[in-house]
Amino acid sequence: MLHRIAHSTDFSRESEQAFHHALRLALKARCRLDMLHVRDPDEPDAFYSFPHVREVLSRWGVLDQGAAPAEIETRLGVHVSKIEIRHRDPRSGIASFFHEHRPDLMVVATHGRRGINRWLQGSVTEDLVKRTHVPALMIGPQSRGFVDGHTGAMRLERILLPLAPQPNPAQALQAMLELLAPLGIGSERFKLMTVGDDVPDLMDPAGHRRPVAHFHGPVVDTILEAAQDRDVDLIAMPTAGHHGFLDAYRGSTTSRVLAEAPCPVLTLPMIVG
Repeated sequence: MLHRIAHSTDFSRESEQAFHHALRLALKARCRLDMLHVRDPDEPDAFYSFPHVREVLSRWGVLDQGAAPAEIETRLGVHVSKIEIRHRDPRSGIASFFHEHRPDLMVVATHGRRGINRWLQGSVTEDLVKRTHVPALMIGPQSRGFVDGHTGAMRLERILLPLAPQPNPAQALQAMLELLAPLGIGSERFKLMTVGDDVPDLMDPAGHRRPVAHFHGPVVDTILEAAQDRDVDLIAMPTAGHHGFLDAYRGSTTSRVLAEAPCPVLTLPMIVG
């Protein structure tokens, strides 16, 4: 479920795209949106650099121009908080906030480079996800995105879900469905795939076998090639410790998925056993 979404920003153009995704998802789920910025305690206050939420909502046609800030929550069901985290170590600052407030989803651009928040790179974001076990929507440098920043229109019709023996494929699919249920997304939107022949058959509630496309070849290359289909709007990646695609193939491979994916990547940490 999505009750609280956190968006980490460095105020770059790339982070603006991630903000549009975070805001649109919060609107759809009618949930809380925390906008986070980490700054060194010695740096000046940057509160007024946060994105202007009411201006964007007005451009999208969901809020009248000149509407009071309170109307974002009373009319649209979204409680927005702009939070500056003062910490010399951005990763520790964000991790501490997550452990205390526990968002259901983090939305971040993985290629920011501005100021102290240049940490918003794929490898650092991956480390944060592993430390906090928070699901993360990561928008890389090649991502076309599924939210139009000008109109607010969202296209999330086809989700590529690569499956591995671990985490359990049936549990992985169910966990993804539960996470995305507030967005009105059902199993029919998932395109299931695996690399190799080790994934067991998946059954739907009626006892019918779910179609899973089987591929052979280098794991990351195969996933990226499958994601090139213009019908794919999102890559959903279940992770489980040292298992699953993202964690079994560590370091540069993970960064490469984020760096080269033509659409956003959603990671969902799971417990094995």
